[in-house]
Amino acid sequence: MKNKTVGGLVAAFPNSGPRTRKSRDSQFERIVGNSAGLETVLKQVERVGPTHSTVLIQGETGTGKELIAQAVHNISPRCNRRFVKINCAAIPIDLLESELFGHERGAFTGAVAQRAGRFEVAHQGTLFLDEVGDIPLALQPKLLRVLQEQEFERLGSDQTYKVDVRIIAATHRNLAEMAARNELRSDLYYRLNVFPILVPPLRERREDIRQLVLHFVAVFARRMGKHIELIPEPTMNAFITYHWPGNVRELQNLIERAVIESDNGVLSNPLSTLHANTKPAIASRNTLRDREAALILETLRATGGIIGGPQGAAVLLGLKRTTLVYKMKRLGIFRPQQRPIGEFDEGSELMI
Repeated sequence: MKNKTVGGLVAAFPNSGPRTRKSRDSQFERIVGNSAGLETVLKQVERVGPTHSTVLIQGETGTGKELIAQAVHNISPRCNRRFVKINCAAIPIDLLESELFGHERGAFTGAVAQRAGRFEVAHQGTLFLDEVGDIPLALQPKLLRVLQEQEFERLGSDQTYKVDVRIIAATHRNLAEMAARNELRSDLYYRLNVFPILVPPLRERREDIRQLVLHFVAVFARRMGKHIELIPEPTMNAFITYHWPGNVRELQNLIERAVIESDNGVLSNPLSTLHANTKPAIASRNTLRDREAALILETLRATGGIIGGPQGAAVLLGLKRTTLVYKMKRLGIFRPQQRPIGEFDEGSELMI
């Protein structure tokens, strides 16, 4: 997408498309940006991709870890084989073993037919274990065995299956700290941490935000049949200076909202609503306590009041759910069912 600044406006031409990694390597065509942090990540991808080594991708929620995993697969010797994905945090614990390793008919209630697991499906290809830090301790020895020996048994069977699978794992958690707390087997951590890649949060690669905005505007304008010609420079500056607790995923969602709300070919500023909600609360108070409360409140509003789970405020803030709940109680921020959103008591702390 070609763009230029005209009278305080950024002119956008959706038909030409933004400059992406495609100019460098077609395998990176979905990765947008040229910041130093992103360049470091892609150099690591280029180094490890042609091997068969296990890769551990770490970074906050919404930073694009799955895109990096796909890029590793795309330049690997297995690129013509399957790239199989599983989100370990999205599957109930009692079903995760079956999803990974498969089961025989009658292995458990509801197992009405034999089923191959993701390891079998990914044979000679790549298996992407997203949110690998959420795999329960009871299942970790079986995962460690298949990583080391490339063999396993289906649930309800004593037959051993051999597979040839490359593992790419991703997590927003600090696995080293989890291992120190005995929440993750240390031998599994070392086996996963063969080649670590750390994806920086969006606030540390602000040079990429302009390109990302133009890219997502083009995508959603085309999808919705809209023609966005101008992005006001104040709107673009708001995107660049915002702290993005939800990273690229949050940016993508807000751009989609902006395109929906845009009229007359000019992109609206969806951040103005967020800022309007937080400014009155912090205008007269600027202590560290108040800034912390404002950040928590803004993040809760961005997640619709959801505290836990992979898309919750605790993850976006890099906190444990219990830690966030403790901070909310200490700061006087109430749960959504206790108070309506945006309601304040006279002289009280921020509330949600």
